[in-house]
Amino acid sequence: MAPQLDFKDLVVLITGAGGGIGKAYCHLFGSRGSKVVVNDVSEKAAQAVADEIIANGGQAAIAIGSVTDGQKIVDQAVKAFGTVHVLINNAGILRDKSFAKMSDAEWDAIIAVHLKGAYSMTKACWPLFRKQKFGRVINTASPAGVYGNRGQTNYRSEGRKTISGWMCGMVVWRCGSVAPFLVVSTTVVEARANDSAAKAALIAFSMSLTREGPKYNIKANTIVPLAASAMTETVMPPDVLKSLTAEHIAPLVGVLTAKNGPDVGGRIFELGGGFFSEVRWERSQGYIWKTDKSFTPSAVACKWDKVMDFSHPEYPTDAVPQDMIRVLEAQPTLQPNEQGPTVSFKDQTIIITGAGNGLGRSYAIELARGGANVVINDVSEKAAQAVVDEIKAAGGKAAAAVCSATDGEAIVKTALDNFGGLHGVICNAGILRDKAFVNMTDDMWDAVIDVHLTGTFKVCKAAWPIFYKQKYGRIMTTASPNGVYGCHGQCNYATAKSGLIGFMRALAIEGQKHNIFVNTIAPRAGTAMTATVWTKEMLETFKPDFIAPIVAYLVSDRCEQTGTFYETFGGYAAQLRWQRSGGVALPNDKPATPEEIASHWSELTKFDDRATNPTSTQESFMAIMENFENKSGAGSGVALPNDKPATPEEIASHWSELTKFDDRATNPTSTQESFMAIMENFENKSGAGSSGGDAPAVDIDPKDSDAVKEAKQNAPAPSDWTYSERDVMLYNLGIGAKATDLDHTYEGADNFESYPTFPVLSQFMADNGVDLNAIVPNFNPAKLLHGEQYLELKAPIPVDATLELRPRLVEVLDKGKAASVTTAIQGVNKANGEVIFDTSSTTFIRGSGGFNGPRTGKDRGAATAANEPPKRGPDAVIEEKTSEDQAALYRLSGDYNPLHIDPQFSAIGGFPKPILHGLCSMGFAGRHVYQTFGPYKDIKVRFAGIVIPGETLVTEMWKEGDKVIFRTSVKERKAPAISNAAVTLVPQGELKSKL
Repeated sequence: MAPQLDFKDLVVLITGAGGGIGKAYCHLFGSRGSKVVVNDVSEKAAQAVADEIIANGGQAAIAIGSVTDGQKIVDQAVKAFGTVHVLINNAGILRDKSFAKMSDAEWDAIIAVHLKGAYSMTKACWPLFRKQKFGRVINTASPAGVYGNRGQTNYRSEGRKTISGWMCGMVVWRCGSVAPFLVVSTTVVEARANDSAAKAALIAFSMSLTREGPKYNIKANTIVPLAASAMTETVMPPDVLKSLTAEHIAPLVGVLTAKNGPDVGGRIFELGGGFFSEVRWERSQGYIWKTDKSFTPSAVACKWDKVMDFSHPEYPTDAVPQDMIRVLEAQPTLQPNEQGPTVSFKDQTIIITGAGNGLGRSYAIELARGGANVVINDVSEKAAQAVVDEIKAAGGKAAAAVCSATDGEAIVKTALDNFGGLHGVICNAGILRDKAFVNMTDDMWDAVIDVHLTGTFKVCKAAWPIFYKQKYGRIMTTASPNGVYGCHGQCNYATAKSGLIGFMRALAIEGQKHNIFVNTIAPRAGTAMTATVWTKEMLETFKPDFIAPIVAYLVSDRCEQTGTFYETFGGYAAQLRWQRSGGVALPNDKPATPEEIASHWSELTKFDDRATNPTSTQESFMAIMENFENKSGAGSGVALPNDKPATPEEIASHWSELTKFDDRATNPTSTQESFMAIMENFENKSGAGSSGGDAPAVDIDPKDSDAVKEAKQNAPAPSDWTYSERDVMLYNLGIGAKATDLDHTYEGADNFESYPTFPVLSQFMADNGVDLNAIVPNFNPAKLLHGEQYLELKAPIPVDATLELRPRLVEVLDKGKAASVTTAIQGVNKANGEVIFDTSSTTFIRGSGGFNGPRTGKDRGAATAANEPPKRGPDAVIEEKTSEDQAALYRLSGDYNPLHIDPQFSAIGGFPKPILHGLCSMGFAGRHVYQTFGPYKDIKVRFAGIVIPGETLVTEMWKEGDKVIFRTSVKERKAPAISNAAVTLVPQGELKSKL
């Protein structure tokens, strides 16, 4: 356990603290000796919280008012306790609207409270922090600000509650392939662009504050919490909210603000429901084009896949000159660029804001050269007209829109009046108002936010109806490296630029289904804005002209990416994405203490092979949701056969499972309850399973309900599955076999065979199955997750046969708030009665627990093994790219779930494209193991994440005796697909003839 953290006599000012997370902060700090200042716009709510703290022996005062008037609130805090040591910017509001329906007032309200409020509060505290040489600031972002908010459930303005793909996304995330999905309502996907922009802006705000604060021991960090609150109760189901208490958020904030807490600043922490992690930027190695006449949009298109290659990632923390030096040194060694098909803008009209000089002018010249009608926006009539004249003199078409970038309607009107249409918008306009934060005025802050953030909103808002109607549009927003890494003296500028990244992600989500693509760049170039801070040599070397071809590609119809972000300068481009640490999962049934979190700090902040790259709020939420069943209490243990004593070696082989506190853990409160797990193991006997055509023995647990006992004893009627060599070949091709792999694709080959995983198709071929509605309470197919799959081969698989499929119920476990159900199918050859295989599927059904059933499953050997990889490098690795048509091909083997083929259906689940079947990913991995180590007699996998057709699967394998442990991940996203997996190899000669 970490040393006791010190909060005594810290004056902690918490905004929006009349309820929700803010109230939880108040109680935590109040209970640890801090002096708490409770801010809220409601005096009644704030006073109630303060009274509770005082009643519990703490010290508290209230400070009433809107956070947009920070000085007024801070003055009340100083009057009560003399100073402020810790500021927690927690206040927030919701104005849920799709971008198409959002008004200027709704945009302004969110920006005012979330962004201007955080600035105003921090600005008022800053002199106190500097004087006392201690200050801690916590800014509150959101998953929507980090990832964009795909598929959140919102109450629409007309008062009708709609169900979105928010929960559907959760269901299909770990789905291998279960019974066809049931869609019970229409999905409405709405992206809160205002909220995403404001919340993303706070990330760079914290980073910039930290860059200015070290001299005065001032540190600022950003949290990305997911918790039940007045805001989230309208967008999340009640059963989910129960696991997301605000009390799970407060302890991490305590760690970050304690006098003796870890030395961290400018960092991002994502948390909820007992899960804690850190988030950082990850950058691809990128690609460098030679900056000569061959540097064209067509050359960019030809090599764009290199830009998105994360095989050798980087983790920059600053916009350091070394990056630019590397590009500068590489340029003389480069050959002229390879050209792809021509990128044309003929008959397209594109708006460029801030196009009178610098980057905007270069974009305009490049696009006009490609045939575009260009609208030149600038506040300077002289500058705008000069660019128009230059384009016309070269034979192009252009018109000037002389006004502020905040006058979006006037700019779009210019495009329509002069060219009759609009196809793209490049939001480039910007200003600088550089000042140290202590000296920054409200006018400086407002001017920069207004031009960069609100100006981009206004232009996009005016263009949106046109794009929506014609089902085509391209938007590019302009961030900055300072918006990625923060910057001393440019807190306003960095904050605005960071906000544009979040704005882009939300806009991309809403626009994608209408063929409106939105992306962002963070350019570095010699412009009027950088002329004050760059040397003359840098200005000359990194001309705006060397960014223009990349921008032209991004706003062309050749670009297939949306919602993506790139850093670019001097002919170089690299993609940036979020990376999240594997984090720490602490029990969900009680809040952790700050000390408990601090004791796990190195693990929480470690970016190892557990790190992932979430791209949506759904993916982000999975690690949190998976922790819902993590309860405090006794370990899960291991149940070995009761009819003979285990050897020390047998126990040692199960050590990791024996000592693992997972979702099987229980909380005994008496000797009787303690004895139950021992008694439940009395019928666990050693020995092989059934042989021949006999059905496997029925295993009745003493705690099984009557319905479960009946289902186990009365298995569904068997049915026949007839397949041919054609079906075998189709399956083999579906899991990646190549035409040259004749043993698996040509029926005339001497050794023609199926791959070992072929029998998993049986679950789609059986006419009858277990009725889940009859054995668990509150069954809802929309809450069913396919967790694990096991297959045991009893005999060689015939390449054509009729098998009798015998379904059965194996076990039903009560996991508290959920049920775990394992069903199985035995396949028997009708020609001779030989058992060919036995396969089982474990599903996890949320909301169906609490029926007083058995909590711990029996040890079924390989079917339930933990399969933790050894602590060493893999013995073999296979990397294989799936086809973009992989799911379309695999589904022909029997899994017709539209999630894997219909883009509209996958959008309901919160995915940009149809996803690959989990059992197809299992097939790929099983084939990799088979090709590397040979035949096996069983295989068990856990489904850990989705795969998009076209992505690359990487299977890592460790040979441990006759067992091969493996895991499979997605290379492009560094995301898990299959985990805790293993096969048992076949002794030489056994089953070899047909496997």
